[in-house]
Formats: sequence, structure tokens, C-alpha cells
Amino acid sequence: MKNLEENFKLAKKHNRKGQKVLYEMFSPKMLAIANSYVNNLHDAEDIMMNAFFTCFSKIEDCREWKSFPFWLRKIVVNNSINFIRKHKNILYSDVEINELESAEDDRENEIEEIDMNEIFLEMPDGYRLVFNLYVFEEKKHHEITQILNISEGTSKSQLSKAKKWIVDFLKKKEDEKQYAK
Repeated sequence: MKNLEENFKLAKKHNRKGQKVLYEMFSPKMLAIANSYVNNLHDAEDIMMNAFFTCFSKIEDCREWKSFPFWLRKIVVNNSINFIRKHKNILYSDVEINELESAEDDRENEIEEIDMNEIFLEMPDGYRLVFNLYVFEEKKHHEITQILNISEGTSKSQLSKAKKWIVDFLKKKEDEKQYAK
């Protein structure tokens, strides 16, 4: 962590070497985060680069080095959401959550290895957005409604649908694996 502290202080002085070290330290994780939202590596790279540009041009807003990773992550997430708003037309549908909650299954424990990239690649955009915000960013439904400009019921149903979609996707993969044997 000392390396982070030193390079954060250098970057605050607009030192290119400090910025480069921070970029190298955090770019793989920030790229993965952006890609989990937009589901396109080229777009995720653009988002990540813009996030670092914003980060280094506004680094004075980040008060201390310990909060830098969280601050940078927030920039990446916000840039990802803004990109999606601008470039994708996402349809959210309201469905009663009770209809979807009955899809819970005990087979979850049998799954040994889950490839989240494969899941996010195929998951519908609306599900993926709400799921990422709720699970990975730990946002509450009322916060998601403000970020995505949707109703709380839509947020809840999208999360429920995303969970059901993941269970169904994993069942399908398991069935394919069984059939291949």
C-alpha cells in the first residue's frame, strides 16, 4: 500500500510517472468493471480511458490515498452507466416479483466453477445493469431508481429476473455438460 500512497501523492502533483503507476495498478480491474456493465471490450476500454482521464484531471477531489481505489471505481461505474444511457436503448419490464421468486433451486451448490464473463456476455442489458449495481456496487433499490431513472418496482423485478436468468443459464450449462458426457 505504500506504493499506492507514494504514487497517489505524485499523481496529485500531476506527475506522469505516478499517474502511470496508478494506471498500471488499477487498469485491469477497472476494465473488468466497465466490461461487466457494457459487455463490449472496446467500449469498456474507452470508458476506462475516459475514467482515468477524469480521475487524473480531478484528482484534487480525492482527499486521501486510501479512498482512491473506491473513488476511481465510482468514476468507472458512472461512466459505464452514462455510456449505456447514451448508446443503448434498454427495455425494462415490470413483472410481479412473486412470479419469479419461485424459481429458486438447490442446484446452486453443485456448480463448481462459474464464468461470470460468460454470464454477463449473454445476460440482457437491463438485468445486468441492475444486478451489477445491486450486487457489486451494493446500491439499494431507491439508489438504483435514481441512477437508471426507473421505478423501484422495476428495479426489484429486474434484479429478481436477473437472478432467475442466472439460475436458468447455469441449469442450461449443467444440462449441456451432462448431455456431452
